[in-house]
Amino acid sequence: MGESIWVWVGFIVFVLAMLAIDLGVFNRKAHVVLPKEAARWSIITLVLAMVFAAGIAWGWLPVGVEGKGKALEFLTGYLIELALSVDNIFVFVLLFSYFKVPPKYQHRVLFWGVLGALVMRGLMIWGGSLLLSRFHWVIYLFGAFLVFTGIRMAMQDEMDIEPESNPALKLVRRFFPVTPHYHGQHFFIKEEVAGKLRQVATPLFVVLVLVETTDLIFAVDSIPAIFAVTRDPFLVFSSNVFAILCLRSLYFLLAGVIERFYLLKLGLSAVLVFIGIKMLVSGMYHIPVAISLAVVALLLGASVAGSLMFPKEGIDNPQVTHDPLDESDDPVRPILPDDRDSDGRADDDETQLFPER
Repeated sequence: MGESIWVWVGFIVFVLAMLAIDLGVFNRKAHVVLPKEAARWSIITLVLAMVFAAGIAWGWLPVGVEGKGKALEFLTGYLIELALSVDNIFVFVLLFSYFKVPPKYQHRVLFWGVLGALVMRGLMIWGGSLLLSRFHWVIYLFGAFLVFTGIRMAMQDEMDIEPESNPALKLVRRFFPVTPHYHGQHFFIKEEVAGKLRQVATPLFVVLVLVETTDLIFAVDSIPAIFAVTRDPFLVFSSNVFAILCLRSLYFLLAGVIERFYLLKLGLSAVLVFIGIKMLVSGMYHIPVAISLAVVALLLGASVAGSLMFPKEGIDNPQVTHDPLDESDDPVRPILPDDRDSDGRADDDETQLFPER
């Protein structure tokens, strides 16, 4: 048990060190993440995941789960999590576009979103492991839920998502006054009102909250899916972590072309249905992990290949004509004279959420 605890601690320290290097060294200053940089980080996280799997397979890591079978479980869980995480990119693109987040501040939102996701998913994995260890029949509930979710995903359009109706947005408004301007990469600022300073949230904080709630919703789907592959909490958590670490760089790499892979959502829904069926029949037949990995890879590969072979014309997103942060009758707030720089243009660090039209 002592060794197991130290393995968890060591892995978490490794992840925090990676994030510290990312924010403190390579992204100390806010900047637009270019595809070249995003590709480099995507490759680094992918290689680290493969090294981790090799360490499990050949006993390089003292995790107590050595063996090629366990390594295969990790890889299958990692592929499932990575694929389902890619679906987050569709929503991130929508949120960043909807709230007009300046490109150079998007990395900061996703960085802190990762930290929140690690905590939330860790708690959910702990709770799921506890339930499965005490009540085996929960696996059938997970299976039925994944089948239902997969079918619903196939029928849902991304454009059906309405950020302004998200309960988290109303919750933020209730506890914090929100300024309609971005103030650099700050989540909170002090604003003078009637001669008094008050702390207000910026739209960047609002987007961060929505990103966190989005990840929570997707985690409800993805975490039960991994339990169909392995019941080892460490493998479930580590596969989640490596997928989340790769998600940020994948966003900047794929955000501009993600709409081309319009069949990916069908592939992901098919994966959820397959994993759900695997859970439902687990009492009668155990589908080998190698077959699960092959089926998941085939479904995802077919959806990507089909999207490229039969391209679909892009559909322009409808223009946002209101300010989701303003509940007044006249939500459009013009840029005030002191909001402009010496050239008469709005300051980049105080970008208005919805400019005067």
